[in-house]
Amino acid sequence: MAEFVTERQQRATGAPPETPPPESPESLDGAEAAAILDRARASVDPELRTAVDSLPGSMRRIARYHFGWEQADGTPAAGDAGKALRPALVLAAADALGGPAARAAAVRAAAAVELVHNFTLLHDDVMDRDTSRRHRPTAWTVFGDADAILAGDALQALALRLLAEDPHPASGPAAVRLTQCVLELCAGQHADTAMEARAPGEVGLDEVLVMAEAKTGALLGSACALGALYAGAAAEEVAALDGFGRQAGLAFQLIDDVIGIWGDPRRTGKPAGADLAARKKSLPVVAALTSGTPAADELAELYAGPRERADADEIARMALAVERAGGRDWAQAEAADRMARVMQELARAVPDPESAGGLLALAEFVTRRSR
Repeated sequence: MAEFVTERQQRATGAPPETPPPESPESLDGAEAAAILDRARASVDPELRTAVDSLPGSMRRIARYHFGWEQADGTPAAGDAGKALRPALVLAAADALGGPAARAAAVRAAAAVELVHNFTLLHDDVMDRDTSRRHRPTAWTVFGDADAILAGDALQALALRLLAEDPHPASGPAAVRLTQCVLELCAGQHADTAMEARAPGEVGLDEVLVMAEAKTGALLGSACALGALYAGAAAEEVAALDGFGRQAGLAFQLIDDVIGIWGDPRRTGKPAGADLAARKKSLPVVAALTSGTPAADELAELYAGPRERADADEIARMALAVERAGGRDWAQAEAADRMARVMQELARAVPDPESAGGLLALAEFVTRRSR
């Protein structure tokens, strides 16, 4: 196992934004992850659509728009429903520990995790006032705040109903774990919102890492844990896969924050530097602000300015200050460190390299993506 980990880890810990994107034909790991994600989407989409179609008409319309299945007027659309990373983790974990039969049994749980994820997206877009997602206007900009929030609430209820109606013996423990995850997500979002009201120099890097684990790592960890539960895994294996997902989630958030500053809007579907314009205290930003460098002082001064006046030049100055203060390099190095921890947790849960391959490909995907 040590030789396997070393070889894969060397490829997993390169500087994430500079490596080929996962969909690139030059990246074999990307091709493997893309195939896993496609299979997950194909397995989970019918369950998702059935669940969403059971909603009351007004909520159904908003949810179908959010998933990219319909236009705002209700006509069919072939939009982007997302990468299906979280349901893919559920299915890959079940397969790694229980084989194809466990994977097939976990499809409903995978759909539940995807519903919870999209509940958080609908609410986050309202709170963050994000106007675009997946290359189209966000639901709140089309239907209003109240309707978008209610649609998110409905998706969360659907997720729990899917598990409550599932006759599989793991459905009860899975529902408890997913409910605990939602509570952690809410706490993480509250911490994130509270940080936005604090002065740049009042936020420490450790507390931002804790917040990021709650907001992002918790759901990825829960996804992996649910897959393990449906495979009938022992408590130690469930805990190790939860840790695997949490560390992968932190790596995911680190790269997401890098992309939020330096990503290409044509690929991200969001305006360039949107996180900086909103003065978000993302991980690279807080690393820069706490660096004790002249660039940190410049960034703090820029961040203290009024948000509504941030133009393209000011956003560019903020991005340069983050980079000069070491925020980008720190985020890349920290993502690599989290990937090393991912390997350790995965080795504890799934010692057979061949069985672990799907989970590892997905973990590598989150640090090699460009959008």
